[in-house]
Amino acid sequence: MSSERRRAAVVGDPIAHSLSPVIHNAGYAAVGLDDWSYTRFECAQAQLPALVAGLGPEWAGLSVTMPGKETALAVAATASPVAAAVGAANTLVRRADGSWHADNTDVAGMVEVLTAAGVRPGSTLTVLGAGGTARAAVAAAAALRARTVTVVARRQTAIAELRPVAAAVGVSLTGVPWAEAVAACSAEVVISTVPAGAADPLATAVAWRPATVLFDALYDPWPTALAAAAQSAGCRVCSGLDLLLAQAVGQFEQFTGVPAPRAAMAAALTAARAG
Repeated sequence: MSSERRRAAVVGDPIAHSLSPVIHNAGYAAVGLDDWSYTRFECAQAQLPALVAGLGPEWAGLSVTMPGKETALAVAATASPVAAAVGAANTLVRRADGSWHADNTDVAGMVEVLTAAGVRPGSTLTVLGAGGTARAAVAAAAALRARTVTVVARRQTAIAELRPVAAAVGVSLTGVPWAEAVAACSAEVVISTVPAGAADPLATAVAWRPATVLFDALYDPWPTALAAAAQSAGCRVCSGLDLLLAQAVGQFEQFTGVPAPRAAMAAALTAARAG
């Protein structure tokens, strides 16, 4: 049992929908961290530096969601190699000297989720979208030693912005326009990072192969049209909820220094969704 009041939170805009407090607070309760609490702050990207600077010593960490992940990296005194390579951080951890350390647990979370789904090193991999989540997907592809990585996006400039990430993590990236998305979904692994509804037209246009693994980073609404079609074809499907739990486990352990009670955290997440 802890003897010192400690705090953590998730920050982003919008943030009211976040299930991170449910996951982290369930973890604290399960391991007896009775003086720990986890909440949420609505915080625009431009407001993040001032928010971080104003936090007192009781603050152990922040989970950072969109649109603040690039700014989170900028406000930290130090960063993990993966956060530096991706150019974005979803985790800020308070160090003993009061400074902040940035990490990106989305990458390890994606690797964990995809590995659990049976993805093997050397697979072909396609990423739909080229935004912030796509950065983590490219890094995860490198960690999985993907044979090829294809990024599909409407804007070629967005693909160009991902190339330094691919170079930093040591993976070759091929960019294709959205008009070629159907063909690109023939890869062994498809990771969709696009907003809700954007990939719906692909759901029935793609000739899904049962051996394909689809990871759709969304979880509300669920299933997406893309996920439903892939699952109907016999594909293994992972959701954004799987990632939400996996990346939270990494954050919990960095914030607290205690092994995460994964089963309790997963059960709380499942109950919250069911409710």
